[in-house]
Amino acid sequence: MVVAILPNLDKRGSAEVVEKLGVILKQEGIVAYLPDTICSPNFKTAPEDSLYSLADVIITIGGDGTIIRYAKRAALDNKPVLGINAGRMGYLANIEQNELSLISKLKSKEYFVEDRMMLSVDVFENGNLINSYTALNDAVITSGFISRIVDISVSVGKDTINYLADGLIVSTPTGSTAYSMSAGGPIIDPSTENMCITPICSHSLSAKPILLGAEKEISLKSFSKKRTEIFLTVDGRKVTNVKPYTQIKITKSPNSVKLIRLNDRSFYKTLSVKFKDGRSF
Repeated sequence: MVVAILPNLDKRGSAEVVEKLGVILKQEGIVAYLPDTICSPNFKTAPEDSLYSLADVIITIGGDGTIIRYAKRAALDNKPVLGINAGRMGYLANIEQNELSLISKLKSKEYFVEDRMMLSVDVFENGNLINSYTALNDAVITSGFISRIVDISVSVGKDTINYLADGLIVSTPTGSTAYSMSAGGPIIDPSTENMCITPICSHSLSAKPILLGAEKEISLKSFSKKRTEIFLTVDGRKVTNVKPYTQIKITKSPNSVKLIRLNDRSFYKTLSVKFKDGRSF
């Protein structure tokens, strides 16, 4: 077996985890690679982009942002990803730094893989496609100023809903526990496939989150009467300005992220542990 380790060394404890992993993987007879920008004993190195084709499994070390970044790239090569938490929440990570002994299960294949759907986000200007993005968590339209209302038009097929709000979130089930949840959206089991539309601080008593089937196409347009800047953010990264002639089409991505689970911690147990709400599932 060959694995590639992709750490975020800015996270506390990440360098120490890399060193410990090097020892464990060598003992298990697992060939391990690091990007050639990082030097560490017990590892081979190669250019980062080539690691996805070399490795059978991608192991990330960091927070949710780190996992999202590398998992979306790994999805292009259909490679499974194991996340080791070195962040604050680490909701997508399967094991903590004190659970590294579980790594031995990789060689014996004592694990299962969860498929997580993603979104394709296509940006058009005057009818011309200018950029495409992939979202594991969400695509978000927001104004550039706090409490500046923007007009947002949401079309699904022949039906259109208009919102006056600070913004709008279109999330996957994976992203339902991120920004969408904070904005009042529902928590969705990640084994399902659907899309959730959640308005942000909507100026309407009747504006509620809407759950759609994964086969739907969502079309978004937005403008501001006060000429407020409007942005499109994908998985927490601002990607483009939204103008009156910008159209954003969101559909289910043909690719999916494969997350490795080494322990038997359920989705509901993870909710309880990570959000520390005192409930027991």
